Amino acid sequence: MPSSKLPFNFEQARLLAVLALINFVNFADRQVLNPLVPLLRQHFGVTDTQLGSLPWVLLVVLAVASIPSGYLADRFDEPKIIAIGVLFWSLAAIASGFSPTFSFLFVVRGLVGIGEAAYAPAAQSLISDSFSRENRALAQSIFASGMILGGISGLAFGGIMGERHGWQHAFVVVGLLGVLPGLLAFTLKQPPRRPRSEVVPVLQLLRVPAFVTMIASGICISFSSISFVTWGIDYAKSYKDFSAKEAALSLAVIALFSSVGGAISSGFVADRVQRKLPYGRVLTMAVAFLFAAPFLLLAIQADEKWMILAGFFGSMYFMSWYHGPTTAVLHDLTPQRAHATAIGVYMFFTQLLGALGPLLIGRISDISDLQIGLQVATAVMVFGALLLFLAIYFIRRDGLHHPRLAALRAEDEAYAAAHPAGHPR
Repeated sequence: MPSSKLPFNFEQARLLAVLALINFVNFADRQVLNPLVPLLRQHFGVTDTQLGSLPWVLLVVLAVASIPSGYLADRFDEPKIIAIGVLFWSLAAIASGFSPTFSFLFVVRGLVGIGEAAYAPAAQSLISDSFSRENRALAQSIFASGMILGGISGLAFGGIMGERHGWQHAFVVVGLLGVLPGLLAFTLKQPPRRPRSEVVPVLQLLRVPAFVTMIASGICISFSSISFVTWGIDYAKSYKDFSAKEAALSLAVIALFSSVGGAISSGFVADRVQRKLPYGRVLTMAVAFLFAAPFLLLAIQADEKWMILAGFFGSMYFMSWYHGPTTAVLHDLTPQRAHATAIGVYMFFTQLLGALGPLLIGRISDISDLQIGLQVATAVMVFGALLLFLAIYFIRRDGLHHPRLAALRAEDEAYAAAHPAGHPR
């Protein structure tokens, strides 16, 4: 049981620390690519469309592998699945640094997605199953802060290492960093839950309107956020007079304070609003994205460096309110036995279609202008925020626990009551 003074006990804090570390290294590996884009363009002689295909292939493979990975995580031991996934993408990341051709790099970046798909649904399910519902968004936000810090570190590290030692070393080092947390994952404990053979069919989840609407919103938000992360540094360098190192370090420092602060803030705020409204977490995210939009436009259109950085600061702060509450909402909408499957389904659609963002924005850059492409990405994000209000409508109409899943949820609650050890309340 969690302490009356602290939201987490020691075992919960340890689990969260290991998973946040894994998230850190994972996203350091994913984002280290972005400041290396100019170097890869020069080394391989490829177009922006081809460069946009690198994050695209990773996300497509990640999406395709997410549903079977989530299904397996609901049936088998989650810590072992997490550990295997982390070690797999670490090896693929190391191989990226030895790419002799762009085609080889394309393939191994895709393989990174397989490892990520193995750990992400299992890790988020493990967190929700190990923490009380009242603190669910906060726990997921702390987990997400590892992702944000890792992404920031990857951007800064890629900019520094790429300029000093070349892009190859950057990939190899971040891959090696994944080995230790991968081994630590084997030491995590699986909390008690229903017999793992009893899972929820995917089609049954897709019959819940609020769940489907959350997926539609997530597609738009992923499209936008992945596009900005992929092209932000190159945009600052090519259009706003930043050097590659200056852009990477400036955006990394800004993101360090804005994104981490936003993620932790969202966990506290979303959990408290949720206690008053059944759609409180969704409302928190929707409002945050509407606040983020004008800051993004400022960053895109301003000419002075301080205004550009101020725009990115505000937008990153509010956009980071998304990560923790989203997972908490998806798990609120689904029974415990389907937590990993729900994340796998969500990731399948959001990563598969959201992955089109860098590709399409790169295409717009090739035929027109990158600034116009980033404005399009902002509009897509606003549409995603508006879809969250539609999810609120469905929750108000059908309830947070949809009648179609009521029987399954009741069975899980009864099982948890009969086996109280390890079931946080």
